[in-house]
Amino acid sequence: MGEDLELPRPLRLLLTAGWNLAESVGLPVAAYAAAAWLDGRDAGLVAGLVAIWLTAVIRKVATGSVPSLLTISAVVLTVQTAMVLATGDLWLFLLQFPLANLCMCVLFARTARGPNPLVAKLAAEVVALRQPATHQPGLHRFFQRATWLWAGIFLLLTASLAVLMVTEPTAVFLMLSTVATVGLVVAGTGASTLWFISVLRKLGLRLRFAPA
Repeated sequence: MGEDLELPRPLRLLLTAGWNLAESVGLPVAAYAAAAWLDGRDAGLVAGLVAIWLTAVIRKVATGSVPSLLTISAVVLTVQTAMVLATGDLWLFLLQFPLANLCMCVLFARTARGPNPLVAKLAAEVVALRQPATHQPGLHRFFQRATWLWAGIFLLLTASLAVLMVTEPTAVFLMLSTVATVGLVVAGTGASTLWFISVLRKLGLRLRFAPA
């Protein structure tokens, strides 16, 4: 049992993941939608930014730390808001998309070789994955390499969106950027999950739900 990886029971797992996504994505999106409806796009961006940084401050005061997903969302939204509000130029508005992905690439890459790769932190925080008490070098290498994988995915998105930005009309760019982002994120999640299961089998580790 000490060598197993542990996830919360299914309902608890859904609540944990749902809460992390709600505070990192749901709250700023809701604040943006409400403010944009009342006073336009710029007001919505500011409201979303205030909401996510306020959430981060509350988290820091209440728990002493800020979850990685919340930090990532705050950094990306800050960059996007600054780019949009800096000027009314259309190309700067579009530049926020590749630039946000470049920020994501850097955030993943800077932790990939260290003792606490970002994918491992996200797994622990978003789905409350508990690793074995005994250090597993093979499992650590997986999390490092998976972090590099995600850095590569966001770098690929950066390059793809930069090309689309200068070659396609705005409406087509926005549609294709959404398709590319969703497609690569879904593909990366699927590949990471299958890779993770394969590594567990090779290491002789099991993944189980926590006792009731």
